[in-house]
Amino acid sequence: MILIVDDDLAVRTSLQLLLEQNGYQVCTAGNQTDALDLLGSKKPDLILLDLNFSIGTTGEEGMLLLSEIKALQPLIPVILITGWASIALAVAGMKLGASDFINKPWSNEHVLQTVHTLLNLQVKPTENRTRKQLDKLYHFEKIIGEDPAVLAILETIGRVATTDAAVLITGESGTGKELIAEAIHENSMRAKRPFIKVNLGGISSSLFESEMFGHVRGAFTDARFDRTGRFELANKGTIFLDEIGDLEAGSQVKLLRVLQDRTYEVLGSSRTKTVDTRVVCATNKNLNDMVANGLFREDLLYRINLIHIHLSPLRARKGDIPLLVNAFLSNLKEIYGRPRLTISASAMKWLQELQLPGNIRQLKNLVERAILVSAGNELGIDDFKAQLAQTPTKHKNITVPGVGTMTLEEVEREMVRQAMNFHKNHITKAATSLGITRNALYRRLEKHQIPYNEAED
Repeated sequence: MILIVDDDLAVRTSLQLLLEQNGYQVCTAGNQTDALDLLGSKKPDLILLDLNFSIGTTGEEGMLLLSEIKALQPLIPVILITGWASIALAVAGMKLGASDFINKPWSNEHVLQTVHTLLNLQVKPTENRTRKQLDKLYHFEKIIGEDPAVLAILETIGRVATTDAAVLITGESGTGKELIAEAIHENSMRAKRPFIKVNLGGISSSLFESEMFGHVRGAFTDARFDRTGRFELANKGTIFLDEIGDLEAGSQVKLLRVLQDRTYEVLGSSRTKTVDTRVVCATNKNLNDMVANGLFREDLLYRINLIHIHLSPLRARKGDIPLLVNAFLSNLKEIYGRPRLTISASAMKWLQELQLPGNIRQLKNLVERAILVSAGNELGIDDFKAQLAQTPTKHKNITVPGVGTMTLEEVEREMVRQAMNFHKNHITKAATSLGITRNALYRRLEKHQIPYNEAED
């Protein structure tokens, strides 16, 4: 049963009809007293709560009622009903325990999705399953691991994939955040629809709207053709926003708008488009610290963080290293036509003791390079040691500017400038040395207004 609390009869009636037509049982309350009385006699599965019960728009009555509801029934999910102008109030409500918020005027489809998501998340998880049991139920073929932390994550993915809950994936670089995002999509109702990946760290603020929402011909200089934005490409599917912690402040506002309203405008067009997409984000940064330091919007964090999945570094689950190595070996034997390749037991044990700051990505790279260089069919400790010794150390012999002497923007600009000078404006080589793609380097050159004459590739 769903409880609707709103002083406006038209709002209550509209929501009641919408929910009942979709198979939900509904009861309503027009004021705080009636709501608390109903809560005392019944236990709803979910509450839709308006924040204002008077002509004023302070939301004080709604916030007080939310506090009383959470004191009586702390586990019941509450969806706040608010206007765009009071988003800050809705965020304050979520700090008090609300699960989500929707805007007036709302989209019926969005309301139903939100209700469905929160009710599904209330379903108690089953007892812990083995990896074999999980593989029978879900598509986790690309994810390797049997560590308890990995199994717990797979359980969570299986439980939330069928909802439209926004998911935030955190963890160090190389821990497999993109694979987790793909698994969420592949086990969802949207699996047959597009899965669109976007590296937000490589998109400058000047290109953000064009990349994400598209543009029409003539919208700006050099806009010779219409361009379809990433959100439109992801319609009915899933959009994966990687490196969201790198998003600039102005772009954060624009992203929040489309996530909140499910609408956007193509650059150069005044026509509003709607979008229905599931949002999965990832970052290796601590967004809570960034919020505290004023670097990331708190309302955006609440919008993307209904479900939080944190991936442990590989050094915290060393028991999975042999599984990963054997999987890499099996694949690379076929790729390089060396079916008799094996790894000695001593080498496998040695690999398990490595710290591997680059996590799974570094381990895979190490195994592949050892295979490429070794002439024998059995890889030993020395084969891996030789390649590990040649691995570039990112922090060795580097003088880091003192705190306060340079901003992060200035450091990035200087590194890009040095890379371009060192490689004599050869874009591919400069991008490789910086660990980014050619397109990402082009964006940074534009962002920092660094002049260059591109060398022939």
